[in-house]
Amino acid sequence: MTPTNLSSPVPPSRPPEASSSPALVSAAAPNVDGRDRILIVDDSSTVRKIFAKALSVRYECHEASSAGEALGQLNAHPFALVITDMIMPGLSGTELLRKITEGYPDTAVIMVSGVNQPQRALDAVRLGAFDYIFKPCDIGVLELTVERALERRSLLINARRYKQDLEARNQELARGKAKLERLQAQIVHSEKMASLGQLAAGIAHEINNPVGFVSGNLDLLSQCLEDLKELLEFYDAADLPAPVAAGAAAVKERINYGATLEDLNSIVRDCREGATRIRDIVQNLRTFSRLDEAEFKKTDVHEGLDSTIRLLSRYFSGGNVKLIRDYAVLPAIDAFAGQLNQVWMNLLANAAQACGAKGGEVRIATRADGRAVTVAISDTGGGIAPEHLNRIFDPFYTTKPVGEGTGLGLSISFGIVRRHRGTIAVKTRLGAGSTFTVTLPVSIKQPQSQPTPTQSNNQLQLNSNQTARQ
Repeated sequence: MTPTNLSSPVPPSRPPEASSSPALVSAAAPNVDGRDRILIVDDSSTVRKIFAKALSVRYECHEASSAGEALGQLNAHPFALVITDMIMPGLSGTELLRKITEGYPDTAVIMVSGVNQPQRALDAVRLGAFDYIFKPCDIGVLELTVERALERRSLLINARRYKQDLEARNQELARGKAKLERLQAQIVHSEKMASLGQLAAGIAHEINNPVGFVSGNLDLLSQCLEDLKELLEFYDAADLPAPVAAGAAAVKERINYGATLEDLNSIVRDCREGATRIRDIVQNLRTFSRLDEAEFKKTDVHEGLDSTIRLLSRYFSGGNVKLIRDYAVLPAIDAFAGQLNQVWMNLLANAAQACGAKGGEVRIATRADGRAVTVAISDTGGGIAPEHLNRIFDPFYTTKPVGEGTGLGLSISFGIVRRHRGTIAVKTRLGAGSTFTVTLPVSIKQPQSQPTPTQSNNQLQLNSNQTARQ
């Protein structure tokens, strides 16, 4: 391309003008003295030198005679702005514009051409150019266009950074919201378990007394029946007058004497078994809620598992769900026994429900390695879908039908295990079942006590106010 003369002479150098716009953060294009770096690309050395002389007062100017040379300099140094001719040997200015737009999005581009075609200028702007200047051009127009291009570039960079900062703040707020939801779940859980504890205490007190009466009277009744049986056997062996013996035989036949004696013994045995089962249910309820052992102490994991299984006997006694205990020798661990029983309750109930009406198998495997114990509860149900796996421990999240789940079971279990310095992990395969593995240390210091409902509500209100202000 032949050199193109400019219509206006180069004005004398002048100091940089103060900008009225607020200070903006620019990308890494300025050099060590703070000036923006500009690359002038033109196959005419005359045009390059005129542009460089006019702009070098305020900017650090570099020159390139072709698009290839310009790309080499862009790879070596960051540039705030590229001023490129439209028509050059080799790659054209349009191709250079495309490469800059794709590979150097923080670099602004001004196109220059000696061909006055509005459609070409419009195409360049659509491709990403900031502006299009026709030659010959006024140096003042060039300087103003460069200044506007750099200001727009700074605005875009700052807008992108502000967007990134906003997204980071949104993520922080999302984490705060999740924390608040977890705290809210703990409040609901604390109030629920307080009510359950009071209910269990009332049930245990009201049922234990009459059960004691029944058990004691059954023992006395059994002894009385044995005495009566002994007396009747004596009369049977006695030599009674013929009319009396005939009358006794008739009565025996009418009441089915032999079967009646056996029925009385069976009735007493059934009543004693029923009273024993009622006593065991109350004891299991006390063991589960630990009304008499709410303190932090050495805890037998197997005892908690077995008492929980007895409370969930409706799932495992019908033959539809097979329960397998694979117990190893475990040391007693430091824990709140009642809270751990809540974990076993949630995991075992979920495992049994996962097997569904078709039935299946639930396995409990316990292991110990000296410093920690592991309880793995597996089922052969349908597994957990991948889209649900990342949210199963979120408060109030449930995949069960309405009315069958609150979405708090796994969330509460997660909080209890974490409070005991343990971990809970899940492995699942869709259609093949899931395994929840709880790992608990054998010895830990006593965790902080659970906040009371009043303290938790105050803390929740404080956190909500802080989040609202943010």
